[in-house]
Amino acid sequence: MASYDKAIESYKRAVTTAASLAASAMLVRGVVNELVPYEVRDLLFSGVGYLRSRMSSQHTVIIEETEGWTNNQLYDAVRTYLATRINTDMQRLRVSRVDETKSMMFSMEEGEEMADVHEGSEFKWRLVCRDNSSSSNSNGNGRGGNGNYRLEVRSFEMSFHKKHKEKALNSYLPHILATAKKIKDQDRTLKIYMNEGESWFAIDLHHPSTFTTLAMDHKQKQSVMDDLERFIKRKEYYKKIGKAWKRGYLLYGPPGTGKSSLIAAMANYLKFDVYDLELTEVNWNSTLRRLLIGMTNRSILVIEDIDCTLELQQREEGQESSKSNPTEDKVTLSGLLNFVDGLWSTSGEERIIVFTTNYKERLDPALLRPGRMDMHVHMGYCCPESFRILASNYHSIDNHATYPEIEELIKEVMVTPAEVAEVLMRNDDTDVALEGLIQFLKRKKDVGKEGKAENVEQVEKIEKGTMKKNDVPENQDPQDASKE
Repeated sequence: MASYDKAIESYKRAVTTAASLAASAMLVRGVVNELVPYEVRDLLFSGVGYLRSRMSSQHTVIIEETEGWTNNQLYDAVRTYLATRINTDMQRLRVSRVDETKSMMFSMEEGEEMADVHEGSEFKWRLVCRDNSSSSNSNGNGRGGNGNYRLEVRSFEMSFHKKHKEKALNSYLPHILATAKKIKDQDRTLKIYMNEGESWFAIDLHHPSTFTTLAMDHKQKQSVMDDLERFIKRKEYYKKIGKAWKRGYLLYGPPGTGKSSLIAAMANYLKFDVYDLELTEVNWNSTLRRLLIGMTNRSILVIEDIDCTLELQQREEGQESSKSNPTEDKVTLSGLLNFVDGLWSTSGEERIIVFTTNYKERLDPALLRPGRMDMHVHMGYCCPESFRILASNYHSIDNHATYPEIEELIKEVMVTPAEVAEVLMRNDDTDVALEGLIQFLKRKKDVGKEGKAENVEQVEKIEKGTMKKNDVPENQDPQDASKE
């Protein structure tokens, strides 16, 4: 019992002492606040902080959300980077989604900490939020972009052992910036622009086409992908050889062979925006120049059906044209070529230029030479490999008992990927859909033998000589892409 009483007395003395110390500290703090100017107080506190930091083995880097009135790009990069490293077992998480097509994004909540390892070194992250109302009222540093004062300033604190400081500044932070850029490039919503007058108007591009789902011969598809990869890695190479950093592609072949799908696949593969130029909306060379220099870098310029979109004037001076006044600055072939590979072609970087046509032979040879259209890609009729891709896309199958018969028919019948896709879409039952395709191919084969065609308009063009039956130049395999 005596020992219990002693313990109680000891506890009371401890509580009394602690209370006395707290009261003394409060009193000292009040006196200091009243008698010591705030400049001196800041100096004292900073001195204490300096001594503490000198004695500590931990260093800290502060990354604030804004620098004055400008967003701090490093802060945005850290937030994007940490979202991919965050541990969902944390007690408090911030979850958001800004687009219904995107997945949820996890981020740190105020006061939470997490660790990340880079090249064997550990870096600890903490999200800090502080009230900035006093500094906002005095100097306006907390002013937001809308003219209101920010009452909260957020920052990331990165802590690490002092021996890793060189690695943190020269390796880890650049790694975060590069990784965040890749994440944003992969996650951003692509845009497709259309021209009206002298301006571009954009909408989101959600075309699902990829090189995986594209019904093309594998070798031809791989050659396009390799060419694109080589192009985007050659910034310094183009600078060294003195050429504009651009690449031209001519896609040609019958309607329904996947030219537009290939363009969408290229955009999704490179994460490039698409500028769909309607030349019939452009009346003057000067307007054309303004539109083209208004394009962003890392973009694809598309002019579809270049052979019939506009009857471009010939470049030769003095040639008479009954459709335009030669004194006017009408859109001409020369004006277009000047942007494709002339002085105006240097107005942007990392650009892809794509022309499409159903009739390559109608094009002016000046458009086709290397340096303008660097790679010519023939989009031909459906082949067995293309059929297998379509069957996988629409019915998720890799093989079927009907494949041998279908592939033999496809080798004998000129049928476009679009026609095959349409038949496969008619029924969700795989067996029924494939049997329907067999019957469709047999009918086309029979019509071909009788010298008839289901598409009367196509037959008339063939009879008039304005279109070849197979629309393929002599001695060229429809499934090969060639560089000319």
